[in-house]
Amino acid sequence: MTDRIDAKDLARAVQAGILQPGQDQALLAFLRQQPPARGSFQLAHVAFYFGALLIMGAMGWLLTEAWMTIGDGALLAIATLYIVLLTSFALNLQGRKQPVAAGVLAAVAVSIVPLVVFAIERLAGWWPLDDAQADYHQYYTYVQGGWLLMEAATVVAGLLMLRLIPYPFVVMPIAVALWFMSMDLSEWVYGSPFSWEQRRTVSLWFGLGMLLVFLVVDGRTREDYAHWGYLAGLAAFWGGLTMMESDSELGKALYCLINLGLMGMAVLLRRPVFMVFGALGVAAYLGYLSYEVFAESLLFPVVLTLIGLGVIGLGLGYQKRRERLSQAVRSSLPEWLLTALPALRD
Repeated sequence: MTDRIDAKDLARAVQAGILQPGQDQALLAFLRQQPPARGSFQLAHVAFYFGALLIMGAMGWLLTEAWMTIGDGALLAIATLYIVLLTSFALNLQGRKQPVAAGVLAAVAVSIVPLVVFAIERLAGWWPLDDAQADYHQYYTYVQGGWLLMEAATVVAGLLMLRLIPYPFVVMPIAVALWFMSMDLSEWVYGSPFSWEQRRTVSLWFGLGMLLVFLVVDGRTREDYAHWGYLAGLAAFWGGLTMMESDSELGKALYCLINLGLMGMAVLLRRPVFMVFGALGVAAYLGYLSYEVFAESLLFPVVLTLIGLGVIGLGLGYQKRRERLSQAVRSSLPEWLLTALPALRD
C-alpha cells in the first residue's frame, strides 16, 4: 500500500480538507505497519524463493556426492543441523512479521528431511537397496520402492511444519514427496521395470487427484494453500498428459479440448496458473497443426509467430478482464454448482 500512497499524497488530502491536520501522519504510520496485501509480489520475494531453490539444490543434488565420502554419521549431523538452523531462522522471521522469508525457509527445512531419513536408514542397516543404488541424488531421478520411508517422513514433517509456520509454499515439498510416493507405490502395482508410459499415466491421474483435493481446499482455509497445490497438481497432470504419445488426430484434438478446459477453469476460479498451462497446451496443438499444413513452407515460422502473439494477446486480455469474465461465467452457473465452487479470493 505504501508503494502507491506516500506522505505527499496524504499532505494534499489535508490541504483539500479530506483529512484533519495530524491524521495524515497517523494514517501513514498505520499503513506502514500493515503486511503486504494477499497476492502481492515484490522483488524481495523473488530473492527469497531463488535463495530457497539454491539451498534445496545444494542439499538435494550438488553436495551429496561429496558428502557421501565423509560417512553417514556426518551426513546425518549436517543435515539435522541444517533443519534445526533453518527452522529457527524461520520462526525468528515469523516473529518479526516476515511471513514470506519464514515460509520459504520452512519449506527448505522440510525438503531436507529425506536426506536425514536416508542417513538414518543407512546407519541403522535398514536401507533396503544395494550399494549400487545408494546415491541419495537418485531419489530425484529414479523410481524405487526403497524411497517410501523418506517420502512418508517428508509428508509428515511438512504437515507438522504447517502447524508451526502456516505458509502455503510448504505445500510444495509435501506435494513433490506425494508425487514421488505415487510413482514408487505404482511400481509395486505395475511391477518392474516401470516404463515411461506407465509413469506418464500415474503422473496424470495423481495430478488430477491433487487438483480435485485443492479444489475442495480452495477458499476454505485462512492461507491460500491452493495456490501452490494447483501449481503442483497442474505440473503433474499437464506434464503426464503432454508426454503421452498419440497417433490419432482425435486424441490430439482431445488434448486441445482438455487444455481449453483448463483455460475455462482459470476464468471460473480466477486462477491464472490454469490459463498458463492451458494456453501452452493449445499453443502446442496449434503449432502441430501449422506444422502439418506448412511443414515445407516458408510461412511456418510466420504462423508460429502469430500463434505466439495470439497467446500473449490472450493473456493480456484475460489479465484486463479477469474479474468481469469470472463473474459472468459464475452468474450463468446453477446455484448448486456455485455453492460447491470455492469463494473468489482478493
